[in-house]
Amino acid sequence: MNNPRTRTTLRRRPLLLAVSALTLLAPLTACGGSGTAEGDGKTLRLWHYEQEQGALSQAWDAAIAEFKRTHPDVKVVFERKTFEQIQQNAGMILNSDKAPDVMEYNKGNATTGLLAKQGLLTDLTAVAKERGWDKKISDRASVTARYDGKGEMGGDKWYGIPNYGEFVLTYYNDDLFKKHHVAKPTDFKSFEAALAKFKKAGITPLANAGNDHPAGHWLYLLALSKASDAWVDDYQLYKGKVDFHGPEMTYAVNKYEEWLDKGYFDKKDVGLKGSDMTEQFVSQKRPIMVGGNWWFGSLTTDITDFDWSTAPYPGSARTLGSGGNNWVVPARAKNKKLAEDFIDITMSDKIQKLIGEKGNIPLAAKADSVKNPRSRELIAAFNTHQTGDGLAFYPDWPVTGYYDTWVAAAQNLMNGGRTDTVLDELAAPYEKHTASRR
Repeated sequence: MNNPRTRTTLRRRPLLLAVSALTLLAPLTACGGSGTAEGDGKTLRLWHYEQEQGALSQAWDAAIAEFKRTHPDVKVVFERKTFEQIQQNAGMILNSDKAPDVMEYNKGNATTGLLAKQGLLTDLTAVAKERGWDKKISDRASVTARYDGKGEMGGDKWYGIPNYGEFVLTYYNDDLFKKHHVAKPTDFKSFEAALAKFKKAGITPLANAGNDHPAGHWLYLLALSKASDAWVDDYQLYKGKVDFHGPEMTYAVNKYEEWLDKGYFDKKDVGLKGSDMTEQFVSQKRPIMVGGNWWFGSLTTDITDFDWSTAPYPGSARTLGSGGNNWVVPARAKNKKLAEDFIDITMSDKIQKLIGEKGNIPLAAKADSVKNPRSRELIAAFNTHQTGDGLAFYPDWPVTGYYDTWVAAAQNLMNGGRTDTVLDELAAPYEKHTASRR
């Protein structure tokens, strides 16, 4: 969670060794081969930063194989970068003659939006309509693909194409629920009842991490439980004034403080990172974890000694989430038609189903088309929020550098900070930024 989810992306995939911008701009060559002619319709240069063997990397591998099959005369020059490499050097890369034809790029105003405003990305609006991508992706999931002339998301021009989704949901240790005779929650009342019953049994019910995204995610999730669609649009899209001392954020801070006092959260978790939170769940120290679907794949691998399940968080019709990172086509790309062909393949039924089978969330495949039962459960939960404006993005998106503010505010609360102080802490950067836009 930062603008726009820099930390989120860093935490969900281990970084490869970073290299300098000079390496990024070095002449590109195919693996095991020499340089090839550029701009002749015979070479597709592609970059992404998905972890090798991860669900998305496997899907993109399959998409590259399909591209090669359908374009037998085209050479694919693929390079796996790190998130940091692209995030820190994208402007320089895309403004050079070394820009790839298509690359994965982070979503939001400070990344895709900024480069679009600077004229460094290709406007894909006509192509999205021609190839039907705009029909395969819901309006809510496409908000971070569309930008206006100011580079702010939710505009009418497509500068990126996401083909997977992400959101925050609930993970339950089913064995601990059965052992302690706790009913699985179906609404907020039964959720709090479950927290109380586990605490009475001497178990801290909620996994948490104060020194990373989870604590801030909880604050925003609680605020969303009292928020309207208009409030979300006011906060995220600057459509109206946001009162940080209003009922939404005040409720979130007060409820979080209440749960701290009741021991549903452990105040000692104030210094933990996101990976520590998942370890609490995997080691069965905490029966409930609320976190992103980016943990889903590793939990499937790491948990071997108990049954677990996922479900939408029962306390709110809205949750943190959005469409995934974008495929973008640099304005200086030399083979844009080939880039469009590749993106089209990633949106095909075959690749979309593969994304689901491997444990991620396809945007253009229905849950019942995926055989993996856990993945079907995950996709169904995402679709619950995707319909009806249930994806409310992430709390740190509206302001560059806001991630650190949310972390500090959550830690302040966990260390006994007063409600008004925490709300003022969250309000200051946001109000300064929105004032500067006028």
